[in-house]
Amino acid sequence: MNLQLLQTRLGYTFQDAGLLQQALTHRSHSSLHNERLEFLGDSILNCVVASILYERYAAIDEGDLSRLRANLVKQQSLYEIAQKLELSQFLRLGEGELKSGGFRRPSILADTLEALLGAIFLDAGFDPARDVIRAFYIPILDSVDPQTLGKDAKTLLQEFLQSKKISLPQYNVVATHGAAHSQEFEIECLVPKLGIQVYGRGGSRRAGEQAAAKLALDVAEQAMLKTPAAGRKSKPRATQLKLAGIATIQSESGAPADRAGLAALAPAAPNTKQNRH
Repeated sequence: MNLQLLQTRLGYTFQDAGLLQQALTHRSHSSLHNERLEFLGDSILNCVVASILYERYAAIDEGDLSRLRANLVKQQSLYEIAQKLELSQFLRLGEGELKSGGFRRPSILADTLEALLGAIFLDAGFDPARDVIRAFYIPILDSVDPQTLGKDAKTLLQEFLQSKKISLPQYNVVATHGAAHSQEFEIECLVPKLGIQVYGRGGSRRAGEQAAAKLALDVAEQAMLKTPAAGRKSKPRATQLKLAGIATIQSESGAPADRAGLAALAPAAPNTKQNRH
């Protein structure tokens, strides 16, 4: 396990290697695990993200700021950051969690990321933890529209179709894959008027629908750009896209994958911990 590689990706080198090791340790591995560090990191994360949003969006009111923050610190958002860090290769899990694929579980990866932030805070104080968090989130905020951040793919697709006076999409379960405890749902999304037929997969029906909606929205926007009069007689050629793994949420979560990575994840309740466990 090359912990120096992880520290390079984080942009922070620990003075106390024991804190780093504890942050990576799941409770299934040993009694000295990362849950208390996770609690600490969650609070620091919320504070720093709130500060970033306050500075960045002077014209947005308190309610929308809360929505944006909740969306950015929810489990799926943290999971996507953890994936970019390839955090799964550094986890310390018990044998049972290893066998059940715990290194892929979004809740474990999101919690570990928070634990790392808590460990950085204990190792060096608030400012280094803030700098790491800002490095995660500033590029995300540079690439998203705050007006759509917090709306999931199904909502965005519905709004887009309604704006064009097109009937709402249809979602159908076409297959389920895997064992009962780790099922993956394959969902078909149809927009007949635009000739769209796409597929999404996810660890729950909802996640699969979100993945399919994301694809359908991308295809619908492209179709409308190419054929502004799509509502008349001619229809774009039917598009069939087979999608595997875009909705990477496990069934325990059910939270959606979304339109542009973190850009349009589903709104989370202000008490974000409820959305991650």
